[in-house]
Amino acid sequence: MHMLKNARLQKAIFLFIVVAPAFAAYVLFTLYPNALSIYYSFLEWDGIGAKTFVGWDNYVRLFHDPFILRALGHNLILLVTVIPITLVISLVLADLLINRAFKENSFYKVLYFFPNVLSLVVIALVWSFIYDGTFGLLNGILRVLGLGGEHNWLGSKGTALLSMIPLYVWCYAGFYVVIFMNAMRGIPKSLYESATLDGITHMQRFSKITLPLLSGVIRVGVIFLMLSVIKGFEYMFIMTQGGPGGATDVISLYMFNFAFGSLNLGQHIYGYASTIGMMIFVLLVGLKLILDKFFAKDSIEY
Repeated sequence: MHMLKNARLQKAIFLFIVVAPAFAAYVLFTLYPNALSIYYSFLEWDGIGAKTFVGWDNYVRLFHDPFILRALGHNLILLVTVIPITLVISLVLADLLINRAFKENSFYKVLYFFPNVLSLVVIALVWSFIYDGTFGLLNGILRVLGLGGEHNWLGSKGTALLSMIPLYVWCYAGFYVVIFMNAMRGIPKSLYESATLDGITHMQRFSKITLPLLSGVIRVGVIFLMLSVIKGFEYMFIMTQGGPGGATDVISLYMFNFAFGSLNLGQHIYGYASTIGMMIFVLLVGLKLILDKFFAKDSIEY
């Protein structure tokens, strides 16, 4: 009995030593800042001076701010374009690399994943050069093809936001190619062999076997892409600063500008920025709940 108590005590001590540092870091760097954001959302504060409690004023301002809807509209455009395009390209490329014995498969995998090892600044500068209105690569190709090639892609309200879509897809697709390839390798070959004996085509095999068995992985991919599109603003910040005329201003960039003084003549408005952050949190939770309606939570066993 005494030995059993000692064993339980040793197990408890071991678990505490293993879990406590990670839990402390989670509380310190995740839970505590989020709790502070809720508190700051009820304040008028510049991040340095005295705090003034304003109650629900920041939330009232939020619902009357016309630029919030504009920024959310831009996020919605990115959501309905970047996520499906990225998933379709990633699934098709992963399926080709798994089921086609290309000699260059290893090279292709490295090539597709390459954007993920580059820094955000490098990627933004490369695509800024591609879209440059005078010396850009895209305009150069269009001139060679006789299709004009004098358009200022990032300087026009009509094309600035749409120009971000290929950038996002290029950055994200390679990562999900690797994810989907690993998931496809886990599907038993016997399922494919039985389907082949039944005479189904490759497209039918992909749609009726591969996709249903990857539904759980696809669901996770949609969630992470959704988070990246809504929370990400770095490319807009580096390439356009939200312009021209707010054409690429997304909700996270709008929040960042209030928090760090890019708007309002250099003033820092942490209170209102925290309120926008709370709205983003509620938006993400709502989208997650909607997503659960379309994807089965239980993974398919095989």
